[in-house]
Amino acid sequence: MTTTVTTWYLEQTAPSDLSPAQEPPATAGVRITRAEVPSPEFSHFLYTAVGSDVSWTDRLVWSREAWEGYLHRPGVETWVAYERGTPAGYIELEGHDEGVVEIAYFGLVPAFRGRRIGGHLLTWGASRAWDMAERWPDRVPTKRVWVHTCSKDGPYALDNYRRRGFRVFDVKTSDEE
Repeated sequence: MTTTVTTWYLEQTAPSDLSPAQEPPATAGVRITRAEVPSPEFSHFLYTAVGSDVSWTDRLVWSREAWEGYLHRPGVETWVAYERGTPAGYIELEGHDEGVVEIAYFGLVPAFRGRRIGGHLLTWGASRAWDMAERWPDRVPTKRVWVHTCSKDGPYALDNYRRRGFRVFDVKTSDEE
């Protein structure tokens, strides 16, 4: 069976493009922390916990060494949202040349969707993309933050990116088996 998949490529070109989401109430116990120690096992856990029901498969074949090599690259950051101590989701940033930062992965564990954590985590992650050069002294200041999402992702993904101020700059459609 063939499925048509639409992929949207979105970007921000200035920090002022970011339209912050409302933070969850303090009583929700949501906090966001950078995973500063690269851990292939933890990153693999986040990837599978968030992506298993939305067809994330590209990294399932990665070896521990592949994870290790990727996570130790300068400009790769993983920010994790926790609700009362439990991992609720994550956003992974990947710094590229010339001040470009990609939101490589972003999402919530299914049990935590619909609880106003996603907009807050995306706001936090986009802000960290814009100030990445402050944490990586060899990087030039960020000039562009981009992300892609597709029709296989959660039903609110595209709208969340747009509400945070990301603009579509390209759309591609493909057929997948």
